[in-house]
Amino acid sequence: MIKRIAQTAGFTGLLAALLLTLLQSFWVAPLIMQAETYEKSEPAAVEIHEHTGTAMAAHAHDAEAWEPEDGWQRVLSTTGGNLVVAVGFALMLAGLYTLRAPKSTAQGLLWGLAGYATFVLAPTLGLPPELPGTAAADLAQRQIWWIGTAASTAVGIALIVFSRHWLMKVLGVAILAVPHVIGAPQPEVHSMLAPEALEAQFKIASQLTNVAFWLALGLISAWLFRRKGEGQYRA
Repeated sequence: MIKRIAQTAGFTGLLAALLLTLLQSFWVAPLIMQAETYEKSEPAAVEIHEHTGTAMAAHAHDAEAWEPEDGWQRVLSTTGGNLVVAVGFALMLAGLYTLRAPKSTAQGLLWGLAGYATFVLAPTLGLPPELPGTAAADLAQRQIWWIGTAASTAVGIALIVFSRHWLMKVLGVAILAVPHVIGAPQPEVHSMLAPEALEAQFKIASQLTNVAFWLALGLISAWLFRRKGEGQYRA
């Protein structure tokens, strides 16, 4: 079973990471690079950093800090990060399949949608993806809220889908709503250097690329998990 989980996660993570990197390279990365031109060339950037204090601290750039250059360095670093994340999520899915195996490959799409709702959609309702040069709240507070939101979403979806009693389903809905009732941490001053149109494009691109990533992750992992299981039964 461990070998089955590892093989499923490894191949799934690799394929999903390559897909995500491809989509990001042609759609998301150009928007980020365009926003960086506003951040580096905007004369008012210095004043915004001075007057917003900690609100922009998360976006401060150290001139001596290394960052990948445009081209192969950025693509390689992005691919590596995507691979680590994709394999981690694929391990999670494969582990869940041992508890409730998908009856068909198509059910992997449902698992993928659940993952997207848990780790992307729910957190971005309070903390939408941001372009460089956008004011943000304290990083630690945002991380705590993100983790809490993902956890409550996972529990809420599990109760709604797998519970048989309607009271448990209602409890699941309530748990889903808790982090959004509390509210995500917000910066003291809302400001951004990139145009609003570019920000809107970035949010759409981020959501759609993550949808594609999670659907691929669910579909491929379910197919591989079932295929490995059938191979074991034949053996």
